[in-house]
Amino acid sequence: MNLHAIFARSEEREIRAGLVGAGEFGATFVAQSRHIPGLIVPAICDRDMDRARRSLLAAGVAAEAIALCDTRAAALAAIEAGRTAVVDDALLLAALPLDVVVEATGHPEGAAATAAAAIDNGRHSVIATKEAEIVVGPILARRAASAGVVHTPVDGDQPSLLIGLIGWARLLGLKIVAAGKASESDFVWNPGDDTVTAWGRSVAAPHYRDLFATGDPTAAILPRELAEFARTTVPDLCEMGIVANHTDLDPDVPDLHAPIARTVELPHLLRPRAAGGLLGRSGVVDMFNCLRRPDELSFAGGVFVIVEAPDAATGRLLAGKGIPASPDGRHLLIHNPVHLLGVEAPMSVLSAARLGSSTGGTEVRPRYDLVARARRDLAAGETLAIGARHQIEPLDHLLMPARPLGPGAPAPYYLMDGRTLRAPVAAGEIVACDAVAFDTASTLHRLRSEQDDVFFANR
Repeated sequence: MNLHAIFARSEEREIRAGLVGAGEFGATFVAQSRHIPGLIVPAICDRDMDRARRSLLAAGVAAEAIALCDTRAAALAAIEAGRTAVVDDALLLAALPLDVVVEATGHPEGAAATAAAAIDNGRHSVIATKEAEIVVGPILARRAASAGVVHTPVDGDQPSLLIGLIGWARLLGLKIVAAGKASESDFVWNPGDDTVTAWGRSVAAPHYRDLFATGDPTAAILPRELAEFARTTVPDLCEMGIVANHTDLDPDVPDLHAPIARTVELPHLLRPRAAGGLLGRSGVVDMFNCLRRPDELSFAGGVFVIVEAPDAATGRLLAGKGIPASPDGRHLLIHNPVHLLGVEAPMSVLSAARLGSSTGGTEVRPRYDLVARARRDLAAGETLAIGARHQIEPLDHLLMPARPLGPGAPAPYYLMDGRTLRAPVAAGEIVACDAVAFDTASTLHRLRSEQDDVFFANR
């Protein structure tokens, strides 16, 4: 499909996109936007205004073309003069004369407030903060549709890219057996010293010599597990939960299978057990940890689908063309091994502004929640807070069918950020809503309550 031609047909005027969050994702978006005709970024927001300024300088914006602004009037004057306004208030930015607001802070409360403000001001909302999308994405999409604008996940991050790949496969009539992503870190086996390196650490793994290439990858799954490395992270399940909410695919098990596997093994492994794989059914979201040698291509952060071949002859033909296939040729791997962060984000911006279309699903529903299980005994009064790798440290992560907030219902993982426990939680127990002292005045909680009212009114 010639996307350049599709977007060119809808070109009418410049698209003005404001950015909230000048970290890695935001900085790459700013840099790439300067190379896209018809797209400008007249305003950036970051609590660290100097970081925003540095991102503009790194993108090639002249110092004299950057204006640090502390009021709406100053920001409007800067934009009118053709300069880029830098502000530290996301709600101020959302009210500026923009077409799209790109939210990329990673902070669930702030992200929800920014997206809601953008929609309320008649701006399209493009969200990279998965921590907010998993909690309140469906109601933001519903609000946007009612306001005549678009709320969308962002290309350059896995959920949107995977939803796009699923849609591509389904448009071609290919049955989705599994859809997923690769871990952000490959598992690299070095045959020279019999070590496996992942997440910046190397551990001895002499048994991998017999497990790397095997005729039965299913039998190798458990022996490949290494105590030093977790198979999943919180962002992995968060992203797969978002995909489930944007599609009709489901997690097969609450913690995902997440095998340590070579890319070519995926069509064998991620198919139903009746066919020799790991899955209890077809039509699931999952992930894997890419096992490879140092000289092989990385899959870190890429996305994939496992599809059924239309017929045996076509499966054999495609396998012969080099498409990774199950031994019987019935199941095929189609994959995109990269995600390009903000470099790809303009695709979602242009899709919303020029086509009026999300790069996510067409019907977004709260089907699954990311929830938490206590890794140790938790005491009343403990504060839960997001730390490294988007994780609340004493909690494990699971995907469970979504339920409205209430006594006994699992608490949404990121709704607990910054909150204290009002009751103890024993190790191994799911953290329930009634154990958490939620801030009911927060934007995230108010949106979640609204979402529950809209989608669970008859349940």
